[in-house]
Amino acid sequence: MNNTLQFLSPIDGDMLHARDGVTTPSGLEIDVLVAAPSSHYLTINGIGAAGDGNVFSGKVRLNQYANTITIHDCTTAETKSIQVYWLPNFAGHYRLSIDDNIWFLRDIYQQKDNYQSLFDNPYLGFLKQVHTTYGTKVHLNLFYQTDAFNLSQFPDRFKAEWQANADWLRLSFHAWEEFPDRPYQQAGYEQVKHDCAIVKEQILRFAGEAVTGPVTTLHWGEATVEGSRALRDAGYIGQLGYFNVDDELPPVSYYLNVDQRRHIKKRFVWHDNQEDITFIRSSIVIDKTELPDIVPYLDSYADKPSGLPPFVDLLVHEQYFYPFYEAYQPDFQDRILTAVKWATDKGYTPAFLGDSLFG
Repeated sequence: MNNTLQFLSPIDGDMLHARDGVTTPSGLEIDVLVAAPSSHYLTINGIGAAGDGNVFSGKVRLNQYANTITIHDCTTAETKSIQVYWLPNFAGHYRLSIDDNIWFLRDIYQQKDNYQSLFDNPYLGFLKQVHTTYGTKVHLNLFYQTDAFNLSQFPDRFKAEWQANADWLRLSFHAWEEFPDRPYQQAGYEQVKHDCAIVKEQILRFAGEAVTGPVTTLHWGEATVEGSRALRDAGYIGQLGYFNVDDELPPVSYYLNVDQRRHIKKRFVWHDNQEDITFIRSSIVIDKTELPDIVPYLDSYADKPSGLPPFVDLLVHEQYFYPFYEAYQPDFQDRILTAVKWATDKGYTPAFLGDSLFG
């Protein structure tokens, strides 16, 4: 049988939200576009499709998380199906996600006899101010170790405070340590499983389950499919990256191929049905964007094929906060506040990414 049917929009694994259709009391109504020979008669989920040349269209209502869309060519008896997802809580939200976290934990360890609160640490204290001002949800991706410190040394006496702030603060695995670069680009399942399990064990020990969730960002966002599977099996179904393509920037795209990266660059979110992994594209790397350029950069999405991000992920790296760091950014806090204010002014409201995807 000739394979003459092709889904144009949506495609398999697409995760659809309020900006992709019309929200009704019974679900999300979307347009489905299919390519097929113009002389054929097609149905989409059993309803006759309207043809315009080689493109056929019809409306489908998504009424649950996972939805099957089936096209049937009545002329050739060919049938093709895809699975797509409805995310009713995705569009219109934002979060602050921070990579490479370890130094603030080392500071609290070193000052454990002096600090009465986690937020006596200046870095965490600043993040709490952001939350207090804007309601921002903050997600911190952790290294296991750095110079003269690892997570096993972090005291558990602040556990109740972690729990009390779990409504706006999340912790997850990032990598074993900062160097070498791209540590998991060629890593197998067992290495990622090992490193992830130890970091998660320590998070549970000193902070508790309430601060954990189903999303993380792997260091450098580069992994083999086996590495991403290890993250998935550890509970990290959602994996965030940059998904750069057609430019000179690092891909930061896990194991995805060029076509998949192009798709997610436009869509911001996509689920690999074969691997049962959801990929999410960050909206900006704050420490790579000069302060005067942050608002123009975010505004510029409106003129791109993607449009403004449905969910805004504001990403930054911890180390630029510290004056002792060789690449210290004195305006680190101003950059974060500027990005958060932009999201707020645009009408985005705070939410954890995991809740927006799977909640």
